[in-house]
Amino acid sequence: MVIIFASIATGALLLLLSWFGGPVNGEISANLEKCLKFFYENTTPQGISGEGYVGICQIYENKYRFATMYDRTRRIPLYSAYILSSPDGPRPKTPWKIEPQLASLKANKEMKDQENPDQNVKDSQAVDEDYTNSGYTRGHLTPSGHQNTKEDRIATFTLTNIVPQMEKSNSGPWNVLENQMLTRFKEICKETMYVITGAIPYESGEHVISKRVHVPEYMWTAYCCPTQQKSDFFPTYAAVGRNDPNSKEDIVEKKNGYDVKEMSLEDLEKVLQKRLKMSGISLFKNKCKK
Repeated sequence: MVIIFASIATGALLLLLSWFGGPVNGEISANLEKCLKFFYENTTPQGISGEGYVGICQIYENKYRFATMYDRTRRIPLYSAYILSSPDGPRPKTPWKIEPQLASLKANKEMKDQENPDQNVKDSQAVDEDYTNSGYTRGHLTPSGHQNTKEDRIATFTLTNIVPQMEKSNSGPWNVLENQMLTRFKEICKETMYVITGAIPYESGEHVISKRVHVPEYMWTAYCCPTQQKSDFFPTYAAVGRNDPNSKEDIVEKKNGYDVKEMSLEDLEKVLQKRLKMSGISLFKNKCKK
């Protein structure tokens, strides 16, 4: 269901109201409270705001699974936030899903399997056909491999959680990083691991598939585990991965083209502030310190 995170500026809120042709009702604001559980100390990232960003409480089978900040202009998520857990089964085979309420607030609040999307759906978000023969894979921000139950994993296969990602990144260094995060969770993190994973657009000359969906130049992720064994990788750590082998080396050095650079949370926030042209970005309250 579409919700509006508190970090969105007033101007963006007014713009959102004009899209849907009416005031936001109480049901939406109530569901914001449900989404906050996916963020450390129930606090969404600060300093990230802009016109065209909408928050989505990702609901599947009447349960909140994770949260997404969606960029309607680029038709990709800016970030998704979730609680990492060990999967209890394999990657599911499931149809790709859409978010009906991005097209109309009168629609059902749950994500649904994409069948024959009408123009309202296509105007509001990416559809599966956008990725067909595009040269890009459907890259999860909340990965199915970081979700426990079958239903949790199925819920990640919504196109509002997906960005165009090169195969050699998706199945290569980025996949290695996701596996490392899962290992660290099992071996070091004693309780809850909060994760926020996002995309960085091109600074100029943005790449687009199907003349609709923008391709990120980089992927990023950060995690927070306030209760853990002593480790250099906790309570927080972060990483940026290349999604373009021809990108400059200003953020991540190029070795194989799709390299991932791990870094401190503070360094990632500096990267995001520069590339997103926003100030005061803070992903976790009090830097994930109790």
